[in-house]
Amino acid sequence: MSEPVLLQIENLSCIRDDRVLFEHLNLSLAGGQMLLVEGSNGSGKTSLLRILTGLKMADEGDVLWQGQSIDKLAHDYYEQISYVGHHDGVKRGLTCLENLRLVQAMGKPTELDLDTVLERVNLYRYGDSLVASLSAGQKRRLALARLLATESLLWILDEPFTSLDKKSMTDFESLFAGHLRQQGLIVMTSHHDIPMAGADVQRLNLSA
Repeated sequence: MSEPVLLQIENLSCIRDDRVLFEHLNLSLAGGQMLLVEGSNGSGKTSLLRILTGLKMADEGDVLWQGQSIDKLAHDYYEQISYVGHHDGVKRGLTCLENLRLVQAMGKPTELDLDTVLERVNLYRYGDSLVASLSAGQKRRLALARLLATESLLWILDEPFTSLDKKSMTDFESLFAGHLRQQGLIVMTSHHDIPMAGADVQRLNLSA
């Protein structure tokens, strides 16, 4: 039996500075699927992800979650999302632990304690360190740690591998694969090749 559709995009269009980035976009995604959004710079990849998060309005069309418009669901939809944008979105004046506590306060905390979360992203020794003192790769790992610190079905990730070394990339690929096996859903952009063996990966090329 196929999994039920969770996310639908219906007739979606986006215009920026009088230029059509994409139009009449339609697709459906079920639990356990990953959508890899591809395309050249300026093709609308980040705009599409921001529309899916509700941070940006589409010029035409609708985004549905379990058959209902996300505009009507509002908070009930937002608590299903973990979003990591192109920028890390972490507070430089807070420690790593304080950043994760803030993320949990705005979402649904997982059962993992935060020391375990930091250990999983190889930041255990930096829990009490200010984010401003971290390297670019460490900041990115902390940003992605919110995937472990909160519960959500839909992960929306804009270039998640930016600044990561090969080991960290492999670790997060395993995390993504585990989320899909648990019937989670991932929508992401990436300039890196993603093996994801055995995963149901759909591709959308906005430059096509």
